[in-house]
Amino acid sequence: MVEKVIWPAYLDAALTRSQGRRVPEASAVEEPTVDEIARAVQQVGYDTVIERDKAYSREGWEERGRVLVKNADDSSKNDLIQAVAAYVTAMRN
Repeated sequence: MVEKVIWPAYLDAALTRSQGRRVPEASAVEEPTVDEIARAVQQVGYDTVIERDKAYSREGWEERGRVLVKNADDSSKNDLIQAVAAYVTAMRN
């Protein structure tokens, strides 16, 4: 079973690419939460596990959590992140 990890920093509009953002600014949102990301992943069609006590390495000790995506071996991580970013943006509008 392949698990992919999505950190909130990947979708955070306040961060630069070198700080960890992995989507274009137009697709990014302000302060994404693990709950929003998990809902978006489920909309894409995968199961998720939320780990709230994890900190992204580029953010020091700020524990914003992460989302584990289960059985996502049929798509690339970048495709998954782009799709999740689109759903999170749509949920906020």
